Amino acid sequence: MEIEAFISLCGIAFAAGITPGPNNALLANSGATFGLPRTVPHALGVTLGYVFMIICISLGLGTLFEASQILQTIMQWISVALLIWISYKIGTSGSLSYGKNKPRPFTFLEAAAFQWINPKAWAMGISIISQFVTTQQLWTTSLILAVVFLATGLISTFTWAGLGQALQHWLKVGQRLRWFNRTMALTILLSVALLLIEH
Repeated sequence: MEIEAFISLCGIAFAAGITPGPNNALLANSGATFGLPRTVPHALGVTLGYVFMIICISLGLGTLFEASQILQTIMQWISVALLIWISYKIGTSGSLSYGKNKPRPFTFLEAAAFQWINPKAWAMGISIISQFVTTQQLWTTSLILAVVFLATGLISTFTWAGLGQALQHWLKVGQRLRWFNRTMALTILLSVALLLIEH
């Protein structure tokens, strides 16, 4: 891979990872609710789950996904239903103390699995792979993509989780947490709306 292409890949990967979306909204909410240490498995699950998915797509799974309209539709509606449910749960939680039914952060496997039913993640992965992975250097370019997404993913996920934790003390005052949760829920719902508009 030429240096210009590598720089372009890094820029695209960083922009894709750091901008607001369902993953980052969930991480910020988890950081604010549970703190950064308890959100670490969630952050690692998002990053490593997506890196693993990128490798699988680049090695041929993306072709199957593109070829099956039924699979794309099923995954889209599973994702929409899950994101709406998650946004409802976030939007209706109102304080840092939840009593007996105290929720828990996402586990590593839950966060990793979520990447696989996210059509936006698939679309972005297929688009980037079509630009940067070559059949002549399949393993090399796939590995480069994996390393770049690992680095930018870790930066992004821990930035958003850390931002959430940094707001913990401020969010304890009055109704701030309630409005923060509603803002994160709205961010997720906007992502769902964009997903539906694009399809």
